[in-house]
Amino acid sequence: MKRVRGVVTGSLLALLTAGSLVLSGCTIERNGHAQEGAAAVSSSDTGDTVEAVAPVASVDDDATGVDPSEPIVVRSLGDGLEEVTMVNEQGYQVEAEYGVDERTWTTTEVLGYNRTYTITATDRNGETSTTVFATTQPTATTSVALSPLADSVVGVGQTIGFRFGTPITDRRAAEEAITVTTSPEVEGGFFWLNNSELRWRPAEYWEPGTQVTVTADLYGTELGNGVWGASDNATNFSIGSRVETVVDDATKTMSVYENGALLRTIPVSLGRDVSEWATPNGTYIIGDRNPSMIMDSTTFGLGYDQGGYRTPVKFATQMSYSGIYVHAAPWSAAQQGNSNVSHGCINVSTEAAEWFQNTVKRGDIVTVKNTVGTTLSGYDGLGDWNIPWSVWGEGNADQTSAW
Repeated sequence: MKRVRGVVTGSLLALLTAGSLVLSGCTIERNGHAQEGAAAVSSSDTGDTVEAVAPVASVDDDATGVDPSEPIVVRSLGDGLEEVTMVNEQGYQVEAEYGVDERTWTTTEVLGYNRTYTITATDRNGETSTTVFATTQPTATTSVALSPLADSVVGVGQTIGFRFGTPITDRRAAEEAITVTTSPEVEGGFFWLNNSELRWRPAEYWEPGTQVTVTADLYGTELGNGVWGASDNATNFSIGSRVETVVDDATKTMSVYENGALLRTIPVSLGRDVSEWATPNGTYIIGDRNPSMIMDSTTFGLGYDQGGYRTPVKFATQMSYSGIYVHAAPWSAAQQGNSNVSHGCINVSTEAAEWFQNTVKRGDIVTVKNTVGTTLSGYDGLGDWNIPWSVWGEGNADQTSAW
C-alpha cells in the first residue's frame, strides 16, 4: 500500500500543545538538530522565557528523493502561520491550503518528478524558516492502461487488464499500488501474462449485478530499475446477465444461453480437422465486436504464397488475440452444420453472425469442445480462464521475466 501521507516526525509532535508553547532553558529539537533562529521572549503569565520558534516542514532541508505524491505539511510551533509559499525552480507556486486554525499549511496538488522546491514560511511571532528539497529523479516513467472501460456493463467472464507502457521488474510494487474493490466481495487475484501485462480475475465467474471499482495509484511508486509511475488511473464496471455460448464440434453447432435459458442453436463450420487449423478447445472471453473488418492471414503467420488470404468479413466478434472470431461466412454456407473448412474461426451465416454480435457483450464466455485441436493458451489474451485457479491463485509476482 502507499505510505501514509502528511506524516510529521515524532519530535515535532512532542512540541505541539493545546495552548502556548512554553519552554524554559532549552532549545527546539527537529530530527535531532537544534532549531536555529529562535529568539527569546518573556511570558507575561509565568515570567519564564519562551522561544519564538520558526515554522517547520514535514520534509528536511536539503532532502533529496522526496516522493512527489506525498503532501508537504508546514506547522506553526508558535502563534500560527502568517504566510507560507512553496515554489519550484522555475518560480511556479504550488497550490496549498491552510488548516482551520491556520496552524498548518498543506499542499493540495501533487508535485513533479525532477523538481527542486523552496518553502518559505513565516510565523505570526515573526520567525521565518526556509526549506529546500528535491523530488525523486526517475530514470524513466510509465503509465498503465486499464480495461474494461469505465462504466462498462460486461459479462461474467470479464477479467481486469493492466497494460504497462514499460516492462515492469518489480511486479510486487505494481500490484501493491492497485486496489480492486467489489460489491459483493469475491475471491480473486493477480497474474502476469508477461512483464508488461497484468490481469486480475475472480476465482469463479462473476455473479450478475456485481459492481467493481479499480484504482491504480502508480504516481510516486517505484516499479524497479529506476522506473516510476507516471500517473494514476482508474476504472469501474458492472456485471450484466450471464450469457454463455457452447460450440460443439461433435454436432457442428453453437448454442447460446442467457441465465441458463437456451436462446438459439446455430449451425457452424470450424477450423479444418488438421492440427494446424483446428479450432482450439477451451474457454474464450468475448472481446471486440466489429460490424466489418478485413481478415488478414499474415497477422498470424500465414503468407499469401502459402494459401493465405485477405478477406473482408461482416459481423466479426473476437474470441482470441490469435485471430479466432465468430463471423459471417456466406462462402461456407453449404458446410455449416456438417464439416469444417475454416482456418480456425467459427463460420456462421450472415444473419446468425449479426444476431450473435447483437446478443453477446464483452466479457461473455464461449466454450469450444470436441475439436481435434489443442486448448487455447491461457496467455492468448482472451484465454485467462484456461489457467486453473490452483495456478492463477498463487500469483507470479516474484517472477522476473515473462513466462
